[in-house]
Amino acid sequence: MKAVVLAAGKGTRLRPLTEDKPKGMVEVDGEPILTHCFDKLTELGADELVVVVGYLKERIIEHYGDEYEGTPITYAHQREQKGLAHALLSVEEHIDDDFMLILGDNIFDANLADVVKRQREDRADAAFLVEEVPYEEASRYGVCDTNAYGEITDVIEKPDDPPSNLVMTGFYTFSPAIFHACHLVQPSNRGEYEISEAIDLLIRSGRTIDAIGLDGWRIDVGYPEDRDEAERRLQGKEVEQTPEA
Repeated sequence: MKAVVLAAGKGTRLRPLTEDKPKGMVEVDGEPILTHCFDKLTELGADELVVVVGYLKERIIEHYGDEYEGTPITYAHQREQKGLAHALLSVEEHIDDDFMLILGDNIFDANLADVVKRQREDRADAAFLVEEVPYEEASRYGVCDTNAYGEITDVIEKPDDPPSNLVMTGFYTFSPAIFHACHLVQPSNRGEYEISEAIDLLIRSGRTIDAIGLDGWRIDVGYPEDRDEAERRLQGKEVEQTPEA
């Protein structure tokens, strides 16, 4: 199974860490975020890494070259950052079967293998690793609704009034049907082609998408403090708690 890694973003919220490098090259515990992603994907048996690059792409290409630990790397260039559905379409020509997708600014120590296993069982057209977060944080993410069978019935991108506290984590498996859905997506109010809209189109066309609950942890490295927390987690240290007043 191939693995797609989305790593084209500028990481403006991570500045000054991203002033001279793309977000995926920010180091966490001595290694770029992308190295942590690649390690997980190769452990899962990825037979090719298809990496979407954009901002300062040369830094990524020069660092990794055409393979990682024996796994070939193919690069796809997203010339403008217009959302995740737009980024995914840049790899369409390289994918002809089920594949893994990871957002290249996430660090996981979790049950990613459960998601891959579910996809290989041919029960679902896609499977997502999902996480329960505090309701007040849910509006930062793509929020999911599920039915009694654990199937995703709705996804809303960064809603003002979240219908649940179950959110997508940044690790997915898809069949190539996702590309047709991405072609149909229209720009959102943010002017982006949202992956959540493509997922909604899959659901409305009768496709089955399974939700796999997170067992472990993940950090979306969006801000410098997230990088610091990820380092503490990787080093096995307790996350510092802010004393109550």
